[in-house]
Amino acid sequence: MSIIIGGTIAIDNVSTPTAAAENLLGGSAAYASLAASYFTQPAHLLGVVGYDYPEQHLKMLESRGVSLHGVERSESESFTWTGEYHENMNDRTTHRVGLNVLESWQVQVPEEIAGSRIVVPANMSPDNQIQMLDQCSAAEKFVVADTMDLWIEIANERLHEVLQRIDLLVINESEAREFAGTANLILAGELLLEKGPRYVVIKLGEFGSILFGPDGSMFKFHAWPLREIVDPTGAGDTFLGAMAGYLASLGGVDFSFEKIRDAILRGSILASFTCEDFSTRRLETVTEQEIEHRLTRLKEISNWG
Repeated sequence: MSIIIGGTIAIDNVSTPTAAAENLLGGSAAYASLAASYFTQPAHLLGVVGYDYPEQHLKMLESRGVSLHGVERSESESFTWTGEYHENMNDRTTHRVGLNVLESWQVQVPEEIAGSRIVVPANMSPDNQIQMLDQCSAAEKFVVADTMDLWIEIANERLHEVLQRIDLLVINESEAREFAGTANLILAGELLLEKGPRYVVIKLGEFGSILFGPDGSMFKFHAWPLREIVDPTGAGDTFLGAMAGYLASLGGVDFSFEKIRDAILRGSILASFTCEDFSTRRLETVTEQEIEHRLTRLKEISNWG
């Protein structure tokens, strides 16, 4: 089953209380496509990079089964993000965002990948998400989308248009509360379902996630218990991509609540690896055996058969 993942491809500069690293691979679509490639290949990456984008990052993605047919090259500078994490790794400060190539980017989906049946508009502007969806030509498809608080604040109307066209929304808890207009996460999940998607996943960071589905169905997930977090950047994007990649590996586009639940479990496991080193460094080295070990152990410690 073919999958296309659109969003940002960035150069990240990250500092934590104990270390720092520069010129890292970053961006929502980059993380998500790499995570998806663990379950299905090729994972088609859709985005734009500038003349200064490190070629080794793109070569790494390609070597892992990520197709770059949808990656545009621009004469402008690449999108960059510079941020700092504090003692509580849930708290971070963004020091600089260089939109650069994203300021005037218009999504162009190449014809050879437009028929992908699993479609993932990852974190990018709602206008770009709509441009992507307009060009994805499969008559039957399953759409998994992400968002962030910025778009809730400045592009709320367009974001509502996106929600009418997707099957699964992935959103973190603070964004869910803001978007739904309630502090109660259970009500927030139910209200978000009413906006269009068949399923909603609210991410709770180190505390897991909650899946909401039709007819009041709900499931609360544990996260993998990490003893040390090096860099949580991209964990949510990894979660999204692994979910979508796993669904693509199943075939079809009509997924039951149980299949979405299984996808979330795999998303949680892949995201845990991302947190263990800067950027995708740890994610690049993960083996199938390591994934299966954490899947088994997480089920055991969660008392989930």
